[in-house]
Amino acid sequence: MLAGVLGFSLPSRADNLENLAQSLIAMRGEVEELQSQLDIEKQSHKTKMDALSTQLADLSVENQRQEVSIEKLQQALENYEKSAIEAKSGDESLVPVMLQTLDGLSQTVSEGLPFKTEERLAELADLRNQIETRVLGPKKAANRLWAFVEGEIQLTRENGVYSQTIELDGEKRLVDVAKLGTVFLYFRASDNRVGKAVKQQGGWKFVELKTPEDKQQISLLFESLKKQIRQGYFELPNPLES
Repeated sequence: MLAGVLGFSLPSRADNLENLAQSLIAMRGEVEELQSQLDIEKQSHKTKMDALSTQLADLSVENQRQEVSIEKLQQALENYEKSAIEAKSGDESLVPVMLQTLDGLSQTVSEGLPFKTEERLAELADLRNQIETRVLGPKKAANRLWAFVEGEIQLTRENGVYSQTIELDGEKRLVDVAKLGTVFLYFRASDNRVGKAVKQQGGWKFVELKTPEDKQQISLLFESLKKQIRQGYFELPNPLES
């Protein structure tokens, strides 16, 4: 009787051990798969952090460049004031100073963020013409130039949405642009194409962005600025990457 019971129970125990072994093998496989996924996520996270660190360094350099530009504009204002005080040979002594400053401003506008560049250069060219032809007297011309410089400084501090004609894929397009100071410029066309201004060798270029993430980020920026939300945290496509 006892032998019969033992004979019946041994196969059942062996089956249980076999099932347990299979479960352990399956669990080990799952653990290894999860570990592999974790390693991939860690590497992906490290790659993203490295990329963000690089972008942060690039943006820091760009920010320093903008600060230098602002300092130059402020120095131009100081030079005007100093020249006006020190002028001893009449108002005409201001003319060479203004023409020299116009040259510097034209270069700054040409090389800077492509925000209404043609209009700003045209204003400078018109002012130069009026100074050289004496349509404007030196004092009035100095006031005009002073106002222009103050406007340029104001541009570095303002964020907003404006209408502007840009060149996109070889064609002139009237689009909305989101300007963040004089550092970042994004566009959104009437057909919902979006993109950014990218500085390349030889000048600036407007580049369309097509990924869903980039489109969503730029659309959120435009909507926020139109709602007068001009400060806060925004994730945006890096304009320093072409």
